[in-house]
Amino acid sequence: MITNDPIILLSEVSLKVGRDSILNQVNADIRAGEFIGIFGPNGSGKTTLVRALLGLIPIAAGTMALFGEPVKRGSRLIGYMPQAITTCETARLSVRAMIMAVQAGERWGMPWNKAAAVQEVDEVLELVELRHLAEIPFYQLSGGEKQRVQLAQALLGKPRLLVLDEPLASLDPYHQQQLVSIIENVKKITGATILFIAHDINPLLHVIDRIWYLAGGKAALGTLEEVLSNNVLSHLYNASMHVIRAEGRIFIVNAESNVLENTCCGHSHA
Repeated sequence: MITNDPIILLSEVSLKVGRDSILNQVNADIRAGEFIGIFGPNGSGKTTLVRALLGLIPIAAGTMALFGEPVKRGSRLIGYMPQAITTCETARLSVRAMIMAVQAGERWGMPWNKAAAVQEVDEVLELVELRHLAEIPFYQLSGGEKQRVQLAQALLGKPRLLVLDEPLASLDPYHQQQLVSIIENVKKITGATILFIAHDINPLLHVIDRIWYLAGGKAALGTLEEVLSNNVLSHLYNASMHVIRAEGRIFIVNAESNVLENTCCGHSHA
């Protein structure tokens, strides 16, 4: 359920990587329970923005707050699903063991099998629809199933904010829709706010409440109708952009070069 309570507040936030300016004077107000899609071409600052929200990098200017407090690293209120499976891609641990191994939230290692810990793992397995595969070795899973294990790991501790970095990457359309449906159900059951980074907006059209679009060092946050307009995107890209809607899908075209921008169906540089 969306409430009027803001859990993320950005005021005139600027972000840099080294000496390179990535985002300038970004403002945002995200309410509890919202499903926010974060989009933009490669190099636009999507992952940099998420890293700042996670407290992994400092902001260059402005103020940023989560849950009414300054951003800090290691908040237990945030569940994070990284862009790629970087740990134990070929692990022979079972799905259950993979989840229990990160249950402490700070480092790898098998925890004591206390009843509450076992129950929590069972609950997240149920949420991501992997209960039937709990004892299967992780390496035997499909790409989509491995993504769901990572989602289960992010759900440990009942976070109030879920940050999902490109969870649809490398999945075929069927498994993309399956994962989106599971995440939508997670939101309904837990009430968590979701920040979902993606290149292609189309698999998310039916689930997102608002979109946060980054391009050209700028950002726009609003509904699909508010942000995906020729005027707003032309301002962000500093170029003449056209939004084309066809057969229930959205495409963004650079009107000056007639090049299809691959954000909203893939772009080359994030």
